[in-house]
Amino acid sequence: MNKKLWQPPRLRIGEAHGEERRATWLELFYDLTFVVAIAELSHNLSKDISVAGILGFIALFIPIWSCWLGATFYATLFDTDDLSDRLLTLIQMMMIAALAVNVHHGLSTSSVGFAIAYVGARSILIIQFLIAKYHVPIARPLLNRYVWGFSLGAGCWLFSLFIPPPWRFGLWVLGLILEFITPLGTGHLATEITPDISHMPERLGLFTMIVLGESVAAVVRGGAQKEWVMSSTAIALLGMSIAFSFWWLYFDSVDGSPLETMKAGRINIFLTWLYSHLLLAIGLAATGVGVEHVISINATNVLPEKDRWLFCGAVTLCLMVLGVINLTTCILEKNRKGRILSAYRLGAGGFVLFLTIAGASVPAVVLITLVACACLTAVVLDVLGKSQA
Repeated sequence: MNKKLWQPPRLRIGEAHGEERRATWLELFYDLTFVVAIAELSHNLSKDISVAGILGFIALFIPIWSCWLGATFYATLFDTDDLSDRLLTLIQMMMIAALAVNVHHGLSTSSVGFAIAYVGARSILIIQFLIAKYHVPIARPLLNRYVWGFSLGAGCWLFSLFIPPPWRFGLWVLGLILEFITPLGTGHLATEITPDISHMPERLGLFTMIVLGESVAAVVRGGAQKEWVMSSTAIALLGMSIAFSFWWLYFDSVDGSPLETMKAGRINIFLTWLYSHLLLAIGLAATGVGVEHVISINATNVLPEKDRWLFCGAVTLCLMVLGVINLTTCILEKNRKGRILSAYRLGAGGFVLFLTIAGASVPAVVLITLVACACLTAVVLDVLGKSQA
């Protein structure tokens, strides 16, 4: 490794013209801790798919995703991969592992441990921002905003340690809101400091791949507990086709055009694209759990109401969000064809939503067949639309 052991953060934009930045080995290793965290969250949801269980799954998913996003944002702008960067990343990985350990009872007996781990992860990120602020003068106005916003958010989580539930969770929500609204109004600052147009989409795509992997794992888990007859095999294959459809719709249209809107000062469009990935990740993870439950019952039986709402609701969310993500990528170019493709995805989501409401008497194998057909239809329309364009 031909580089200095210690390097100050530098702004990683405008360098190596014509060469796309790729995710580093350190970033990929860092992602492994989130593979574990998401697996634990999915396992938690699989055991309790009541309204409370789903809300708890979402409540714990958001801070974990927020930790990943903060670290990714820093690495995109200032990554040096020197000794200090690696050590701080190691500590962050320990904090994420601690979050995963405390997930199962994160809203009850382990809430203190979960909050401490979150504050620890956020504190490391704030330290990194302060170091970058010292060494990169042009980034100071933007980093001041992030340091204050994330400090206030982490402060809410820290203060929650001294407040009993359920008020503790109110402070968690307040802290997350403060962090998520921190970028609002920073468009004039972000025009000079925009995340790398190839690196940021790649990182978001990698996280999406992690969650898709959990969906595939859920199909395997569900199939491993069933006798491999024709009906259960068909349901497993249909579940795989749904995951494949989501992969196709996302990765066939992902690009960095929302970052161009950020360069133009239209940060709200960029944030819509960015935060849509959170909803997509939640939907993908929940879809995997839903497919696992569909596989676990007799194919000719009617899916229980809570299982139907989880499965169809998660697929609806994914299709709707995929439509929004695609829409944000074609706003700057005013691409009419892209908007039509978004409408196809929204339409498919609307059909699955109809099945959620009206599918109370539909056998499980028929329901998942209709859902898979809706997803595959969106893929076919996407392919035909792009081939015509």
